[in-house]
Amino acid sequence: MATEFTGIGDPARSMDLLWRTAPASGRRPGPRSSLDVDRVVAAAVRLADAEGLPALSMRRVAADLGVGAMTLYGHVPGKGELVDLMLDSVLAELYPDETVVTGGDWRARLEAVARANWDLFLRHPWALHLATGRPPLGPHLMRKYELELRAVDGLGLSEVEMDLLVTLVNDLVQGTVGGVHEKVVAEQVSGVSEDQWWTAMAPHVDRFFDAERFPTAARVGPVAGEELQAASDPERSFAFGLARLLDGVGVLVEQRASDPSRAPAGPPAR
Repeated sequence: MATEFTGIGDPARSMDLLWRTAPASGRRPGPRSSLDVDRVVAAAVRLADAEGLPALSMRRVAADLGVGAMTLYGHVPGKGELVDLMLDSVLAELYPDETVVTGGDWRARLEAVARANWDLFLRHPWALHLATGRPPLGPHLMRKYELELRAVDGLGLSEVEMDLLVTLVNDLVQGTVGGVHEKVVAEQVSGVSEDQWWTAMAPHVDRFFDAERFPTAARVGPVAGEELQAASDPERSFAFGLARLLDGVGVLVEQRASDPSRAPAGPPAR
């Protein structure tokens, strides 16, 4: 699937729209339109949820809303700004109960962060295909960052380590949940289910696979395949990876608790 980029629109316009401080477009004679930025963004999200990012265009969104493209441009200046608005909009779905990431023990908080993001990407797979090197700093992205930092606050980590840990958890989620969508897309494109594909492949694997040349794969592959009933299981990979990641965080937290001097020094005094 093609990648779209956040942060390619006009920064001033994007920020005004994200924070809803943009001045209303000039009124034209005639009936007052019921269209607004929120309706435009909601329509774009519905389209992307149903058909993916390749289907997204200003003209298509306008058609779905029953208006002309120029009417749409009166509310959102371009696709770049629209993509920023879409991402920030769906991030509002995260953490309706903020206490799941601010209360309890740190391991439960981080697991709640990971699972909330996993569920978000299952609902909105197009968001996985957004390159966010220039993140849209809207209110819902900032709330997400704030709450996820609170989840790791008070563990004895430096500010940089807190940021890196939040990034690490989010990267694990995105790296594993993508496998769910890849399976769906593979079936849609090929018209063949995974079970059907493996059934068709089995005779060829038996024919070409050399157990003497690949002895470890010959030992592990069949056992894993029987257990997972697939070449891979993204949800199992996610759960396994998250547990191991949290185990590692536990070691770091214990190190900080037993010897706070091992924590990285803060910025030099001026």
